[in-house]
Amino acid sequence: MVSYIGAFPFLNEAPAVLGFEQMVMVVTIMTQRHKKILSRATANRQRLLFKSLAIYDRKLSEIEPTPPADPVLVSRESPEVYNHIPGFVIDEAGDDSDDDDDDADELVMAALDTLNIDDAFKKGDSHSASTHGAMIPADNLRRLVMLLLLIAPMTSLESLSSHAERLVGEELKTLQSTADDILASIINVEKTPGVTFSHFNTALAVGLPHLFSCISPLFEHFLFSKELDMSKRKGSAGLLPAHGDAPPQPALLSGVGHIMNANRLSQLSFFIPGGDLFQRLRLLYAGADDGYSMGSFEAKVFNWRAPTILLVSGTRIHAQSRSSSSQLAFEDTVPSRRFPDDPQQGHKDRVVYGCLVKEPWQLSSKACFGGEGTLLFQLSPFHDVFLPSALNRNYISFSKSPSPNPGVSIGCAPPGLSSTSRSAPLRSLGSVSLSLDSSFEFGIFNHDYTSQGGAFASSNVRKYDFQTRFRVDDIEVWGCG
Repeated sequence: MVSYIGAFPFLNEAPAVLGFEQMVMVVTIMTQRHKKILSRATANRQRLLFKSLAIYDRKLSEIEPTPPADPVLVSRESPEVYNHIPGFVIDEAGDDSDDDDDDADELVMAALDTLNIDDAFKKGDSHSASTHGAMIPADNLRRLVMLLLLIAPMTSLESLSSHAERLVGEELKTLQSTADDILASIINVEKTPGVTFSHFNTALAVGLPHLFSCISPLFEHFLFSKELDMSKRKGSAGLLPAHGDAPPQPALLSGVGHIMNANRLSQLSFFIPGGDLFQRLRLLYAGADDGYSMGSFEAKVFNWRAPTILLVSGTRIHAQSRSSSSQLAFEDTVPSRRFPDDPQQGHKDRVVYGCLVKEPWQLSSKACFGGEGTLLFQLSPFHDVFLPSALNRNYISFSKSPSPNPGVSIGCAPPGLSSTSRSAPLRSLGSVSLSLDSSFEFGIFNHDYTSQGGAFASSNVRKYDFQTRFRVDDIEVWGCG
């Protein structure tokens, strides 16, 4: 990626040998210091990043969706079958025969001819020939997302080694799992071998607008001496001891939760600015510690006068699964019509949903609260963000008994208006909504794509109707500020 960007603006000469001048260009673009020079800087940088990660390989487009039993060995009898990427595709070992070298040279030259700076920056966002036929291999993008999750909280003066503990044991597994959730929102890895520019652009538009923001602090390490202490005041020596360490960074989170962790926090920073999250979140309410009741929720959360983030995790309830008495009682309160399960959920049963609430929480049985800054999102097993819509303002309601169907509703009509019959009230489900019962035992996420959304817009990557019913495992509220 860096070797490609180092050739800017003569991209037809990529990959570049990274000398001093090339690295100046790389640092300028990766730290976004190019914006005063280039018009349409944001869109251009996004296209440039895609092309720096993409490869032009006709064989990649012939990949079979199901790999052979042995994912490591590449069959020489069937070289067109793409089995596994042990590292980055550009570094993959190949056949040393002269014929293959000639073919590879022709392929590389053809690819470099298409990487023209005029196409990249004169045509703007149009799908020009400069990205036609290019794709980012799924394994490469997964590794890159893991790196971005790792460095997301890092500051310009912070050592990358301070995050080394996140690369071992269970921490590494969690990092990989979070990266898989994000990758699932870009492509279906079981059906598509790589990410096209259309996939890339669509996913970043709503769900991952700040995905590459954390690249800037990483490359700003080139701009500061390790021996310079920027925290010193003017007039002081300003140098760290020869073998001294940088001052310790404050904790990323104030409190220990069962849902929120460093990787989930990094994932949130891909669509919520990191300056509002890192070292600014405080655990206000955790169901596992404070009790799964609306009374505990109210006591812990309602006095917080700043934005909050609600997180809820659960286990999916299959349509054909056997129902308990409490589940049957809950299902009696919801409409009988049910959309099918999300087909992209696959065999994964654990789900994580959340909501960013900019206003203080309040009791609201007959009216909803919240504003246009409210965000509804899903973190696992599929990363998705649902922006507030102008169709209605039924953002959030928090209602207790004797209101009909008390609980927490996001994107639903307030329970006081959801039914005209007190004898058989039904819970109102918004077009795009998350609803929890008053005991925090069950929840429903509803996505009616056909209606094109309600208080929240429908997904821009999952363009179909689905519904997920789940048993709540944990619920947390984190205060921002």
